[in-house]
Amino acid sequence: MDEHRRRRRSLACVWLAGAAGLVHAGFSFYWAFGGRALLSTVGSWAVQLAADAPVAAGLGLGAVAAVKAAAAIIPIAVAHDRIGGRRVWRAVSWAGAVVLIGYGGANTAVSNAVLAGLIEPDGGYDRDAMIGHAWLWDPLFLVWGLALLAHLGWSRRRRTTGTGGRRRRTAPVAGVGDRPQA
Repeated sequence: MDEHRRRRRSLACVWLAGAAGLVHAGFSFYWAFGGRALLSTVGSWAVQLAADAPVAAGLGLGAVAAVKAAAAIIPIAVAHDRIGGRRVWRAVSWAGAVVLIGYGGANTAVSNAVLAGLIEPDGGYDRDAMIGHAWLWDPLFLVWGLALLAHLGWSRRRRTTGTGGRRRRTAPVAGVGDRPQA
């Protein structure tokens, strides 16, 4: 695949990842400022907390929203060379993508298994929350992580070696090939 096509695919993926993250962040901000729509899809505990301690719930959700928003926006800024620390932010993004995929994938699978009756939790379950996690919040985490991972893979910088204009991917390991072989 040529570099132009790789770059376009990479940018499309980072924007998709950012959009998924900002949807998450947007709802967290909405709930932080007192909104209640879809809050029951997070869990009855969230509805109860918002009713019993609205200031604490708002502060907590505001902090969560800020972290989600930063996690959604920073990879886009890095992809467009708008902030420094590219290597650090990409390392953080790789870890974040793995966590998002693991968390979103596992919770999507388990929630759907509960809804399908394959798993029966002791004491029952909160149906609204299970639907929210099976069909909305956790699949959105999964999409966020998969799109971010695809972006990171397609946007890796490639080194060229040899002659003749051929490109060969080389490992970015310090010291490899620095010494003559005995």
